[in-house]
Amino acid sequence: MAILKIDSPPSKKELKTLTKEFPEYIKLVADIENKILYGGSRLHADIEKILINSGSLQKNVWGRGVDLIFKKIECSAVANIRPGLNPSTEILDPAIREKFINIVKKYFPEYIYG
Repeated sequence: MAILKIDSPPSKKELKTLTKEFPEYIKLVADIENKILYGGSRLHADIEKILINSGSLQKNVWGRGVDLIFKKIECSAVANIRPGLNPSTEILDPAIREKFINIVKKYFPEYIYG
């Protein structure tokens, strides 16, 4: 597992590291309030744990990833299921989803949501 903090658009070397688990896909998890983004794990929960242990609040931690072939941002992950807040793998709240997408687009600017 090769989890990296993403604080600039990934270099070719970083992309190689981020895609060790999935060659055409990078799982991402963001703290949407502190604008912190990590990627590269097999499970979103592994990154979520890093963020929570670093002081992020669970309510601010959301995940999904980017499809490298179709250059798409996706907003669906089992880690997004929150009883009473988000009963789906998809990020349902438009404001939360927009924050997540904006963080991802900062580092993957040519990628689109949808």
